Amino acid sequence: MEAIIQNIPAVISVILPLVLMLMVVTNIIVEVLKKLTWERLPTNILVFVVAMAVTLLAFLAACQIMGVRILWYMVAGAVVLGIFVAYAAMFGFDKLRQTMEQLEQIRKK
Repeated sequence: MEAIIQNIPAVISVILPLVLMLMVVTNIIVEVLKKLTWERLPTNILVFVVAMAVTLLAFLAACQIMGVRILWYMVAGAVVLGIFVAYAAMFGFDKLRQTMEQLEQIRKK
């Protein structure tokens, strides 16, 4: 248990950039799919599905490359990570765009 607690900073320093990369890939795929589906699909549902697919595929690819045996709790962790990626992709981009618009309004004043 102590080894896990001591490794938390190292794990977090790996997971945060991973979430950022997965979020960017999710946003790019969603923007392309929105153009292809003519925005008939609700964007939040599309983001959730794409984020889960991208996260699980990245997880499976990493396990295959590293030769790690996949256990049930690893898949559960990947699903939780997918939810984080979906949340960041849904609300992170909107907040960034809103902040940029507010900065433009401040500059105009």
